[in-house]
Amino acid sequence: MTERKYRTNLNCGSCVAAVTPHLNGEGRIRRWAVDTKNPDKVLTVEGEGVAADTVERLVAAAGFR
Repeated sequence: MTERKYRTNLNCGSCVAAVTPHLNGEGRIRRWAVDTKNPDKVLTVEGEGVAADTVERLVAAAGFR
């Protein structure tokens, strides 16, 4: 399983709730979490074969980067 980390602009629980259906809907993502307390708002994604552009597209679909 591969783990990737992304710097985001997901600032709060509402932001995380907005991306939840997008990330949960991607079958290759096994687990994900956002550290909103980290200044870089780090999104950690675990899964097999999940390309960076896929994660970026899913987050962007919810209105974030």
